[in-house]
Amino acid sequence: MNAIPTEFSAAWNDAAPPRAAASALGEQWAALQEAASAVAAMAGVAPEPPAIEVIQFPEHIEGTGGWRRDLAVTGVADLAAMMTPGLRALLAVTARGQNPAPAALSLWGEYLHARGALIALVPGRCTAEPLREA
Repeated sequence: MNAIPTEFSAAWNDAAPPRAAASALGEQWAALQEAASAVAAMAGVAPEPPAIEVIQFPEHIEGTGGWRRDLAVTGVADLAAMMTPGLRALLAVTARGQNPAPAALSLWGEYLHARGALIALVPGRCTAEPLREA
C-alpha cells in the first residue's frame, strides 16, 4: 500500500468562514507540495529546496485579499483537481511495474507552471517561475 495522499480537495470547504478558509487553503497548499514532491521523485527530478515564496504563499495571498485571493483560491482547487487523478495514474503505472518517469515529468512540468502562476498573484511577484528541465 502506498502512503502518498491522492485527495487534496478534502481539506477544502467552500462554506467555511474566511479565517477557516485561509486555514483550509494552507492545508491544501501543503498537501499539494507533498504530492508534487512525490511526482518529482517519480519523474527522477532532484528535490527542490523549500522556497520562501512557496512556503509563505497561503499567508501572503490571504493578506492580499480581493480578486487576487479569490483567483488563488480557485487556482489552488484547480491544481488539486489536476494533481489528484495524475498522481493516482502514476501510482497505478508504478503498481503495474511500468516506468512512471515520462508521465511524471509531464505532470511535474504542469505543476510548476500552475504553481508559478499562483505565486505570481502575490503583489511584488510579477513573473511565474520557468519550467525546470530534468
